[in-house]
Amino acid sequence: MVAVVNTPDHLQAWEMVLGQLRAQMSRADFDTWVKSLVPLGFNGSDQVFHVAAANEYARDWVKNRLDASVCQYLTGLYNRPVNLDVSVSNRFYQPQNESQNGIPNRMVTPAVYDEFTNQSKKPASRPTKEETSENEGPNGSKRKVMLARAYGSERARIIQPERGMFETNYLWKEWVPYIGLSGHAVVRGARGLCYWNPITGELRNKIETDMAALAAEAHVSVRTLKTVLKDEMIRRYFIRYTVRRIMTTNGIRTAGIYMQVRMDDPLTPRDQEAISFFEEGEWYDAEFEDETEEWND
Repeated sequence: MVAVVNTPDHLQAWEMVLGQLRAQMSRADFDTWVKSLVPLGFNGSDQVFHVAAANEYARDWVKNRLDASVCQYLTGLYNRPVNLDVSVSNRFYQPQNESQNGIPNRMVTPAVYDEFTNQSKKPASRPTKEETSENEGPNGSKRKVMLARAYGSERARIIQPERGMFETNYLWKEWVPYIGLSGHAVVRGARGLCYWNPITGELRNKIETDMAALAAEAHVSVRTLKTVLKDEMIRRYFIRYTVRRIMTTNGIRTAGIYMQVRMDDPLTPRDQEAISFFEEGEWYDAEFEDETEEWND
């Protein structure tokens, strides 16, 4: 007697994946990044499971942090290797009713599916005056229309207003007199290569890069960057680094730098003195205690 195992459809499979992710993630991360994903389908021929994210930032977050876990779950459900494809659209159609088996009936319109599968590149339509008037109401729907205008256009696709970097006024007003405009640019550039979520505490502030890449991120010259990285205030409060070197046929050459970047803003020396609050210990790890300041160009 042969046992027959029925494989789930893509909606059922995705609900099972959501159950696994919900158990292993914080509620904030799950609600922010995973809950809004829409399952589009499973292509058995190329073994790719397709889901949709609302924007590029959400897509990148899911691919960078959950790709391996989701593929593992799907591989177990389908009993064969499965890859995950995350596409982008902010034009979801998501009915609230459920199917007979209790699985939420998440669907997308054919036009949106074409967008996910790169079969069309139709930009999101702008609401008409009549649509805007109809959508305005006492429950905050006017704000939704405003958000749709801000995030649902070709202009927004280029600007990506959802991809911002938090910066306090304190850094600009109080620290620039100490570190200068170039120092401020380098700190912003270095932080832009890292990740910090003050709410969840997730922090990735150690990176490997090179002078040219960091200079381009900060929009300064490599010479200016090297000068900034040697500045005592920058080294003490914001950026620590070591130089990586490799042996070549022409001798030892610089291969790049390994950095640790402070993501929160410390008090300036003046403010520390004013309130008699002095930071104890170092914000950086011991591996960055001894910095190397020489480059072989």
